[in-house]
Amino acid sequence: MRIVLLGPPGAGKGTQARRLVEEYGIPHLSTGDMLRAAVDADTSIGRKVKDTMMRGGLVPDQLVIAAVIERISQADAKRGFVLDGFPRTMAQAVGFDDLLDAEGLAIDHVVELKADETVLLDRIETRAREARAQGGAVRADDNHETLKLRIDAYNEQTAPLVDYYLSRNILRTVDGLQPVDAVAFDVVRAIGQDRSVM
Repeated sequence: MRIVLLGPPGAGKGTQARRLVEEYGIPHLSTGDMLRAAVDADTSIGRKVKDTMMRGGLVPDQLVIAAVIERISQADAKRGFVLDGFPRTMAQAVGFDDLLDAEGLAIDHVVELKADETVLLDRIETRAREARAQGGAVRADDNHETLKLRIDAYNEQTAPLVDYYLSRNILRTVDGLQPVDAVAFDVVRAIGQDRSVM
């Protein structure tokens, strides 16, 4: 079962990915983790991306895709995986699909966690306020300005993937603003639907 989670920053993709790992016993794959692991393992891809990552630059799409393909070829991903945060762009989505197709594979399910931008911004500000009130640490990106920039980047680069996956009849949409357990229930139910039924 090969699953992609889409949704704006703060919509709960990471939380739902962890739930899917528990539900299906498949690994949660993060591109950042994959690239760091490739560098640490000194793979050919790791050597190619090391300098870019050290400079804080963006790793080219083809290398990101290659790192994902390298990772999903490992034994623990043979039964499937959950991708969260990849693909981020149309070029990554198309390139990844082409490489999967060459391996006789395909993405089985794409679940979009839909969430209103205003509510997400309010949610982040509330989380930061509560952390401060309890004397806890506030995440560096838990502020209105940073989240707004991340949401704008999502809307520009990643949101077009919704139509792309919808045209492939593998997209399901879930209300990401429900309580966590309700979202998890709806995600599992969406994955269980017959792909030919919208």
